[in-house]
Amino acid sequence: MSGPLSGIKVLEIAGIGPGPFCCMVLADLGADVVRVDRAERVGKGSADGAKFDVMSRGRRSVGVDLKNPEGVATVLDLVAGADVLVEGFRPGVAERLGIGPDACLARNPRLVYGRMTGWGQTGPYSSMAGHDINYIALSGALHPIGRRGEAPVPPVNFVGDFGGGGMLLALGICAALVEAKVSGAGQVVDAAMTDGSALLTTMFHGLAAAGAWSTERGTNLLDTGSHMYDVFECADGEHISLGSLEPQFYAEMCTRLGIPIEEMPEYDRARWPEFKERIRGVVRTKTRAEWCELLDGTDVCFAPVLSLTEAPLHPHNIERGTFVTVEGVTQPAPAPRFSRTPGEVRRPPCVAGAHTDEALQAWGLSPERIAALKESGAIA
Repeated sequence: MSGPLSGIKVLEIAGIGPGPFCCMVLADLGADVVRVDRAERVGKGSADGAKFDVMSRGRRSVGVDLKNPEGVATVLDLVAGADVLVEGFRPGVAERLGIGPDACLARNPRLVYGRMTGWGQTGPYSSMAGHDINYIALSGALHPIGRRGEAPVPPVNFVGDFGGGGMLLALGICAALVEAKVSGAGQVVDAAMTDGSALLTTMFHGLAAAGAWSTERGTNLLDTGSHMYDVFECADGEHISLGSLEPQFYAEMCTRLGIPIEEMPEYDRARWPEFKERIRGVVRTKTRAEWCELLDGTDVCFAPVLSLTEAPLHPHNIERGTFVTVEGVTQPAPAPRFSRTPGEVRRPPCVAGAHTDEALQAWGLSPERIAALKESGAIA
């Protein structure tokens, strides 16, 4: 076993989106993650189909009926030997099921109890349904994303679900594990996508307070308002990215594009739209491949805009091993990198309940207890 979290045992109550992403990260970094799937899901789907659910990689699955008292008792037995529990229910649901923080911490006072929600455990919106787009809208993270005079553009669900949600929950869990080693006590980690996506906007609150960031979308340095930080279409309809902010990089960009720098002074903001059109005109004269040939290896701050299928084929990503292939499915490799305890994809995604007997025995339940739980319908 490798990874800096090797030896850490995580119990994941199956959910969608940011919770599974968090647990994928923990598993990639070495944690032993067991996912508790609903018993009714067991026996449905195929192993061949499961391999495409790449966020479910790296952990074992047990099927448990949480509406059965013996099923709840089973989860609490697993909690007794766990370091972490992760759940993504609406506020109050885990408590009603009998696996809320009080019940779990009573069984294991050292447990780190991770809660993943959109709005948080408290607040006027806490009981409402929602999705990534709603959470980043309320936090202020969605408003700046887009071009001048146009509506905000949802950035897929990278910002709320994965950046401000799952990734921040993983960080919170790791921090709580470190603290628990000192104090001997567990605690609840309340990760809300509204809070996390708000945190991602920290720098821009400072810029706005200093008068260096306008709330008018698409007029600022980093939001497509400037000509030296944007995406441009090439002759073949593909795109390149330019981020030539610093003076030396800006000068290099102008030289490579064949534009005299004195004709396009970097911070003449009133002329930014004019300068952008000039760059657009130049970029449209070559294909993306031709721009790569001209700009690769320079300090222009350049990269081609690659699709999900193209990115794994780029030489830089190939050399670094940024992507891996698991059962024929190409996917991002574990990150970040560790010099002594590297992470890895331990096992491919699986169907619900694929490891019920194996995982329960590994976590301390006897074969006799497992047989009795099957007989009662508590596990599948």
